[in-house]
Amino acid sequence: MFQVAAIQLTPIMHDVDANLKRGIDFIRKASEENVDLIVLPELWTTGYYLSRNAFSLLAETREGRTVSLMQEEAKKADASIICPFVEKGEGDNLHISVAVIDNDGELRGIVRKSMLWGREAKIFSPGEVQYPVFKTKVGTIGILICYEMEFPEPSRLLALAGAEIIVCPSVWSLGASHRWDIQLPARSLDNTVYVLGVNTVGNHSCGKSKLISPLGDLLAEASDKKEELMIRAIDKEALYWAREEIPYLEDYRNKLHDKLTPGGAKKIPVPEL
Repeated sequence: MFQVAAIQLTPIMHDVDANLKRGIDFIRKASEENVDLIVLPELWTTGYYLSRNAFSLLAETREGRTVSLMQEEAKKADASIICPFVEKGEGDNLHISVAVIDNDGELRGIVRKSMLWGREAKIFSPGEVQYPVFKTKVGTIGILICYEMEFPEPSRLLALAGAEIIVCPSVWSLGASHRWDIQLPARSLDNTVYVLGVNTVGNHSCGKSKLISPLGDLLAEASDKKEELMIRAIDKEALYWAREEIPYLEDYRNKLHDKLTPGGAKKIPVPEL
């Protein structure tokens, strides 16, 4: 059993200093509750609706201030922290990235968003289409960033690689709120895995950060209107019980794995209109 904390924020546009301060305040409140995993939403330090030039001015390397501060906070809180940030890549490339930091402050890895939504593709460069898992204090974690959750294949690849919880930092819009409500439980049930979606709120985002059980049940959900620190316990035994009860992954490995590789070379026929 371990506790997770979702920090649902309304980022202040362009103001990294203010957003860092507010994020750290939430992290310290979460640490008072002895949580084991703390997750922040996508682009929480900058806001979403910025120009490429503005993002370029605010971008950081993985050795920059945001990741370094989060490493210190992880050690103080004795908690793993999932921290999105705008990453300055090679040349003039920018990436929507997530740092996976364990409770000892060590950086376990960086994930770059591979599937960019709409205007993001004009500002950011996509990461490689790879979905690694990370061993942390709380177990094996997979990361999908916002739009990546809308495709079934990445979550299946993470589950096959051993993910026990898939974390989804997001800026999920009001207009797509119904998809947020459908797709997170679907990915959870399809792969008998916990899903923790952590969204921004306000500025056209729908909020409703949520934790979904391995059977697709809603365990906790934040407000759709205000900032919130959502804390909930996770029972790993429930995950393994679910996988015995509904053996999707075992049957997939035994019967379908060689024939149905997610994202593989086999083309899906498209009907002619």
